[in-house]
Amino acid sequence: MLCVVCDQKVRESIEVIYEDNHLIVINKSCGVLVQGDETGDLPLVEICKEYIKDKYHKPGEVFLGVVHRLDRPVSGVVVFARTSKALSRMNELFRSRETRKVYWAITNLQPSDKVGKLVHWLRKDEIKNKTTVFTREMAGTQHAELEYKVLGSSGGWWLLEVCPVTGRSHQIRAQLASMGSAILGDLKYGSLVPTDGSSIALHARSLTFVHPVKKVPLTLVAALPSTEWWRRFHRKQS
Repeated sequence: MLCVVCDQKVRESIEVIYEDNHLIVINKSCGVLVQGDETGDLPLVEICKEYIKDKYHKPGEVFLGVVHRLDRPVSGVVVFARTSKALSRMNELFRSRETRKVYWAITNLQPSDKVGKLVHWLRKDEIKNKTTVFTREMAGTQHAELEYKVLGSSGGWWLLEVCPVTGRSHQIRAQLASMGSAILGDLKYGSLVPTDGSSIALHARSLTFVHPVKKVPLTLVAALPSTEWWRRFHRKQS
C-alpha cells in the first residue's frame, strides 16, 4: 500500500473492501487524507469519486459522502456513502454508536494489564492539533473511553487490539500514550522510534454495522499494510 499522495498511481492503488449501490469501503493507505485540507493534497474521497466515475462511466459530478475519518498517518477501514439516504443513515449509526470499531496498534511497552479499559477526559488543542489527557473532567474536556487487549509481541514490540467506545479526536493515540504505550512512529504522542514520516502503526482493522439500506449485518476487515513493522504481525491476520 502506498503511503504518499501523488497522482494516477494513488488512484490505481485504492483497495476496495466492499462496494454496492449505497456504500464503498476502502482500506486507506497511511499518509492519505480522507477529506481535503489546507495542504491541497488529493484526498481519498476525490480519488474514490474518480474511481466510481471511471468504473461506471458516470457523467457529471459523482456524489460521495464522508461518513467518518481516519487521521492522515493511520491506515485501515474507511466508509463512504454513495447516496444521500445511505449517508444520513450511516451518520445516525455512528452518532448512536451502533457500530463496532476495532483498531490494531503496535506499541513500545506492554500494558500492565493484558486486558483493560481506559477512561479519561480529553481536550483538543486545535492550533497544535494535539489532544491532552486528563484523569478527571476539566473545562473544555470530553469523556473518552476505550477497551484494549494484548494480542502478542515480536522483537520488543506489542500488538494491541483497541475498541473505542467513544470517538474523540486522537483518542486512541492519546489514551495509549497516557499509560506509557505510545504507538510506534507517533512522535507527537511520545514515540521515540520514527517510521517513514507519513505513518504511525495504528490500523483501523475492522468495522461492524448493519447495512443502512439492505439491513444486513456487515463486518468489513482491512488487511494489514505491508510495511516492515506490520509484517512481523501478519500471521495474526488469520
